[in-house]
Order: sequence, then C-alpha cells, then structure tokens
Amino acid sequence: MSENVWLVAAIWMGLAFAASLISIRLGISVALVEILVGVVAGNFLGIHQTTAWINFLALLGSGVLTFLAGAEIDPASLKSNLRASLSIGVLSFLLPFAGVWAFAQLVLGWGLHQAQIAGIALSTTSVAVVFAVMIETGLSETDMGKMILAACFITDFGTVLALGVLFATFNVWLLVFVVVSAVMLWFMPQWTRSLIGHVGTSAVSEPEVKFILLVLFFLGGLATTAKSEAVLPAYLVGLVVAGVFVRDKTLMHRMRSIAFAMFTPFYFIKAGLFVSLPVLWASLGVIAVLLLLKLSTKVVGVWPLARASLMRPREASYTTLLMATGLTFGTIASLFGLNNHIINQRQYTILVSVVILSAVVPTLIAQRFFQPRAGTMKAWGRLYRRAAERRAEVASLEG
Repeated sequence: MSENVWLVAAIWMGLAFAASLISIRLGISVALVEILVGVVAGNFLGIHQTTAWINFLALLGSGVLTFLAGAEIDPASLKSNLRASLSIGVLSFLLPFAGVWAFAQLVLGWGLHQAQIAGIALSTTSVAVVFAVMIETGLSETDMGKMILAACFITDFGTVLALGVLFATFNVWLLVFVVVSAVMLWFMPQWTRSLIGHVGTSAVSEPEVKFILLVLFFLGGLATTAKSEAVLPAYLVGLVVAGVFVRDKTLMHRMRSIAFAMFTPFYFIKAGLFVSLPVLWASLGVIAVLLLLKLSTKVVGVWPLARASLMRPREASYTTLLMATGLTFGTIASLFGLNNHIINQRQYTILVSVVILSAVVPTLIAQRFFQPRAGTMKAWGRLYRRAAERRAEVASLEG
C-alpha cells in the first residue's frame, strides 16, 4: 500500500479530517488533536513509515506555520507595549531554556546538543494556543491581550534564533544566507505592498500567495544549504510583512486556509507518529519533572515582571500561565532534533509529551481559575499608557 500514493494520501487526509472534527467537537487546538491522532496512528494503526512527499509536505507545513506565527503580530501593538512585552518575553525564554538545558545535561545525563534541544523545545510559548484562547474569549483586541501576544512573539523569536544559531555550521554559505536574508527582509514589505497594489487580492491565480511561498522556499533553501534551520527566515519574513497582513485580512485568511487544510496536518500528524507510548509510560517521572521545571521557570520569569507592569495578581497569573503554554515551536524543535539524529526516540517522546501537556495544563488552569474580564484588560492598557507617559515626562525633565 505504501507504493500507492493515492491511498497513502487518502489515509493521511482521513486522519487530518478526523482531527478537524474532533477539534471542533471538543473546542481545542487542531494542532494538538493532530499530534494526538498521529500518536494513535503510530502506536495502534501500524503507520510507522513516511514517504519523501509526506516529509516534504510536513517540512513545508512547519515553514508556513512559522511564517503565519510571525505575521500574527501587530507591529503597532508590539511598539506600544514594547517595554512590558520585551521584558516578559525575554525572561520567558531565557529561564526555561537555561533551566531545562542544565537539568537535562547535569541531572538526566543527556549530551550537550541533546540538552540544548530540550532547552529550546521547552522554552517556547505557543502563539497558536494563546491566539486561539484570545479569539475564543474575545480578549484578542484588548490592550493586555495584544501585549501577551507580543510577548509570545519575543519568546518564540528567542527559540527560533537559538535553534538557528546553536545548530548552524559557520561557513561562507552562512554569510551568504545572512546577507541575502537581510536584504530581502528589508524590501519584503515594499515588494508585498507593491504586488498587492498592482494585482489586487482577487486574482484567481493568487500571485501574492505564490510570491510569499517563493520567498519562503528560496530563503529556506539558503538556510538549509548553510546548515541552519528554515523556520528562522520564515518567522522573520512573517514579522516584516505583518503590517501588510494586518491591513489585508483577506491575504492572511487565504494563507491560513491553505496552510491548515493542506500542509500543517502532515507536519503535526508526523510529529505524533514518532511518539512511543511504551517509552512514554516508562518515562512518566521524567516527563512530570520536566513539565514542573518548565512551569516553575516560567512563573519565576514572568509573574514578577507582570506585577511590575501594573497587573493585578489575577491578571499576572493569567499572563504567566498563557506564557507557559507550548506546542508549535516545541514540536518543531523536537522533530528537528530527531530528524537530524541529535536526540533519540525516547528523548523525542519525552519532549513532545511535555510539550503537549504544557499546551493543555496551563491553558485549563488559566481559563478555569484566572480568566480576567475584557474590561479589566482594557483598563490595564489605559493604566499602562499613563504610567509610560509619566515616565517619559520624568525622563524629559531630568534630561
């Protein structure tokens, strides 16, 4: 059957379709359900092999998904809440990254690069999960909601940067990749606006979508040649064109529809395929400790800064728990480690299990016990702006 492309495609798309129905029925992230469906397929349905074209679609899914995560960030919101977003986002990445890295290497006895993969995978914050929560609860348009999403971007940028830098091979191709990426990133907003201005967004041939994919493919190819990771330029391209996407929601919706219908299911189902339930069961203690370590380092890094950013304890706890979620980039980092033979299947199973639990546990606690009101989150924005204005006045007087 593995030689019959159509039947293999039908099986995988059937799994993706089932995941969509389950996601809608239960009201949880489709990415999470697709991973769980992959776990079931790998452990109970005997699907253990992938093909070259499945691997390509999965690779494409991770790149497009990373691009969309960067494009979700509102540049105006990032700028207006830069101080709070930057401080929370940086520590939300650094403390779990350093803590998990040290624990995996010194206590679990993992090798240096294996421990680094663990630190990267468990330092993430899931933009997908947080964004879904914000949309479902109507908090995405509040000032605090935008600040939290911007902080998620800072954290995930640290994750992507660490993955790209720590596992890059420093050679002439890396220099070419950096220079070409810098030039293209500088001109991308102008090129995208110009293309949309000339052809619009209603052409049946979708030239603007093809242009975005062309850039992602080209920079991803350069990154791979330079022995770096393709998700790094994808995230940066998403960020620099975010301003265009904010004004043109139609293009964003088209890209999202294409990605979630065709590409990302292959990525997330494949990610779940390599999770071994016997290994998971035998490693429950390690999984529990790593989950606790991730949550505790997030609390230490985020909660004090949230309070310092004028949040009340309830809102600070809510922010901390959402920043402790993880899914997309944690899975990407783990699968990167497995595909490149940095970690083995046991370590991969442990990391992905912690990632999945971190997508569920903090979200449920946040929504059940610390859900703030929209009015409170809007009021925080006014309070934060007044405090920023007072700081600016004091700075001007002292200057």
